[in-house]
Amino acid sequence: MNAAAEIAGRHVSGRGVPRAFRGPFTGAVASEWTKLWSVRAPYICLLAGLGATGLFTFYFGSIASINDHPAQPVGNAAASSTLLGQFVVVILATLAVTGEYTTTSVRTTLLWVPVRHRVQLAKALVAAVVTFVAGVVFAVLGMAVAWGPFGGHATFDAAEAAATALAVGLYYALVAVLTVGAAFAARHAAGALAALFLLLWALPSTLVGLGGPVLVAINDWLPQAAGEHLMRHNAEAPYPPGVAILVLLAWTLAGHLAGRAVLRLRDA
Repeated sequence: MNAAAEIAGRHVSGRGVPRAFRGPFTGAVASEWTKLWSVRAPYICLLAGLGATGLFTFYFGSIASINDHPAQPVGNAAASSTLLGQFVVVILATLAVTGEYTTTSVRTTLLWVPVRHRVQLAKALVAAVVTFVAGVVFAVLGMAVAWGPFGGHATFDAAEAAATALAVGLYYALVAVLTVGAAFAARHAAGALAALFLLLWALPSTLVGLGGPVLVAINDWLPQAAGEHLMRHNAEAPYPPGVAILVLLAWTLAGHLAGRAVLRLRDA
């Protein structure tokens, strides 16, 4: 048993956890939190996300200024940066699951937490919390970086900016939960990443590129488009932010149930 598994075992069994927070699920969450931060991948992913967000939003603001675009909310830069940032979330959440299958330490995890769905829920919760906070931080950073290059082609409203930052965090959190489910279903990083790359980028790009009212309408109900309608608060969107959240929740639930079915029916 490796060091991370031993630490995880202490958390799941209650050792090292304050008595007030001991319990089957809280122990599983504490275990997953410990395992996530015991490897370098999350740190690398989050730093990459910071860098990608900064570069993208600087570029976004610069292009708006160079092309003399009409003034727009500065939060649009942060919302657009999720086209790249979402894949940082996908990689982080995928590795949190498939890393254990690669090292076979998932067997130890399932011995410590015999209720298998509890493991998936714990991983999903930890991934959601981490990526929600990361998304809010990325959005704030993106708006701050973009403000200068916009050169007067952006507007700032504190309430609107805060809503955008929270929407980015929520989108990232739901993508992370979707990814955890897909990773449990695929069990291999390559399979999970390929499926999510197709869903979150290749398919939307193809539908929009081909054009036409039917294909564009189909795209509006995919996760990426729903996230954009949530984050941009666009009056011309086909549905309001509340519906966008429901669309994202539906995709998240579908991924979660797929992962649960595979986790329940197949041996580790």
